[in-house]
Amino acid sequence: MTAEDLQPYQRIVQDVKDEVRLGRLGSNDKLPSTRKLADRYNVAPGTVQRALAELRAAGVIYSHQGRGSYIRESAIASVADPTSVAIQRLEERVADLTRRLERLEADKD
Repeated sequence: MTAEDLQPYQRIVQDVKDEVRLGRLGSNDKLPSTRKLADRYNVAPGTVQRALAELRAAGVIYSHQGRGSYIRESAIASVADPTSVAIQRLEERVADLTRRLERLEADKD
């Protein structure tokens, strides 16, 4: 699916998730206001609100009435590519098994 195939609110959601994934937005960073996001994406404020609601539901952001929306500390985990998470777990498992094997070989000598 290309960016052109996405609904406007989905494009905002995807962009915020990408910014988190790339490290451009981090824990507790404040998102631009609804008005600024609406201007940036050339959409109605309601479209931005829908995107923010989806980001909240996905655990990427939290919002404070009158103060704005912020990136959650756990956002990285919620936007991580499942494949990269699986690869990271496999790498950790291989490292653990390697340490065990090295201990066994050292004990054998």
